[in-house]
Amino acid sequence: MKEGEAVVLLNPRYFFTDNLHTYRTMSVPAEQPDDELTIPRAAMNKMIKELLPNVRVANEARELILNCCTEFIHLLSSEANEICNQQQKKTINAEHILMSLDKLGFGDYRADAEAVLKDCKAMAAKKRRKSTRLENLGIPVEELLRQQQELFAKARQEQMLVEQQEWQMLQAQVAVAQQQQQEQQIVDDDEDYS
Repeated sequence: MKEGEAVVLLNPRYFFTDNLHTYRTMSVPAEQPDDELTIPRAAMNKMIKELLPNVRVANEARELILNCCTEFIHLLSSEANEICNQQQKKTINAEHILMSLDKLGFGDYRADAEAVLKDCKAMAAKKRRKSTRLENLGIPVEELLRQQQELFAKARQEQMLVEQQEWQMLQAQVAVAQQQQQEQQIVDDDEDYS
């Protein structure tokens, strides 16, 4: 890199965490050739505007940046795929991407890429933690556990009462049946003596 040159590191969060629509716009129907896959222009324009707020960028330059970024992503993903295949893996992971950066001569960007990866992992973890129901309740886990134990105890008590009532009804039915049997026996005995 020459002195005075600006280096722009692409942050994948612009393309994948902006919103679901941005991610979906990267997919292409089956009839279009592979070389027509590009980064969404809106995401690219947003990134240019944030990185260079006081600079006007011509449409041709924007198109060139878009094509360069797309080509870089294709090159990097192809190399990562080769590394993945060499390791007999079926899924490209972050380590494959970092190794492909080194292999393609972009090792200088590895630290920046690892920092972005760390940020993305932290954001994903934060998002997962936010989505848990327990934390959204605002009730300490100990209190929830105590309430759960109370509910279990109450349910056991109710079940015991139900079983006790069933047992008493069964005993009453047996007593009634025995009473009827004894009465029938007395009637049968009386008929025998008559």
